[in-house]
Amino acid sequence: MPKPPFKKLNEQVIVLVGATSGIGLTTARKAARTGARLVLAARNEQALQQICDEVNSRGAEACYVVADVGSEEQVKNIATVAMQRFGGFDTWVNIAGVGVFGRNEEVSIEDMRRLFETNFWGVVYGSLTAVRHLKVHGGALINIGSEVSDCAVPLQGIYSASKHAVKGFTDSLRVELEEQDAPVSVTLIKPAAVDTMFVAHAKNYMEVEPRLPPPIYAPEIVTNGILHAATHPIRDIYIGGVAKLNGAGAYYMPRLLDWYMRRFMFRQHKTNRPAQDREHHSLYTYQDDLLERGGVGGRPHERSLYTSAAMHRGITASVIFGLGLALVALLRGRRNGGREKSMSFQRL
Repeated sequence: MPKPPFKKLNEQVIVLVGATSGIGLTTARKAARTGARLVLAARNEQALQQICDEVNSRGAEACYVVADVGSEEQVKNIATVAMQRFGGFDTWVNIAGVGVFGRNEEVSIEDMRRLFETNFWGVVYGSLTAVRHLKVHGGALINIGSEVSDCAVPLQGIYSASKHAVKGFTDSLRVELEEQDAPVSVTLIKPAAVDTMFVAHAKNYMEVEPRLPPPIYAPEIVTNGILHAATHPIRDIYIGGVAKLNGAGAYYMPRLLDWYMRRFMFRQHKTNRPAQDREHHSLYTYQDDLLERGGVGGRPHERSLYTSAAMHRGITASVIFGLGLALVALLRGRRNGGREKSMSFQRL
């Protein structure tokens, strides 16, 4: 596979789909600080206008497209605007997503279908639209999956199913592009629980207000992963060591993980507060935007040593190699010291 012609961030045009809250908003602001030009897409035009004004007032350059990712034509229009404004794009990031809390038997089929329109079909439409351009000009496609792409959880069943589907589609698309020698890097990012507006925007079927199981990570860690994938060919990135641990557990010890889910995960998804307005959610329309964090419970981890190491494997390997050499030298020193003492005793 030819190496994608990665540009520096300050030379890139980056498309962010789902840019007005949480991970998308955090990424828009940080990418703008690097000097990247931005095409921002979401359903909330007022919020899009505000973030564009903010970015442009700071000397960066951004435009926006109002789009519901459940509409293929609206997603295609994002690429059209990018072509008209900047002549194309170098990185396309599919971030938009919604959630539902409740038992599978209780969630309506209508709500399940709507969630899939956003979480899965939005990624499909975005990926195929991006690939048509990137196969010619090269660059990166980045899809946001989840730790539940590998490890399904109760009370978020249809969300887990959508993220499993995103993983399957993304992995198969990557292989097909590699077989064609297309100059496109395809990355799947799989975060653990992140402190965003996800809970506030989700539809809730439970009798109490929902929460995300700990540990919780800051959205900036996901942003760092996205911007790293925009300049490095990396297959997937787990955000938070717990995401990797859960994925490994689902693969190697599925029944043990089932027991853990049954024993702990139900209460970890629930607060002690009675359910509030059940119609306040973003499944069919947008709600409050322009907030990076939602205060989902507990103090979030501001960094992940595991994720940092995974994104900089060369440095990590060098450190491990150096520590290995130091350990060998230490052991040899102790062994030689022991031999010298033995010879001294013999001479005595």
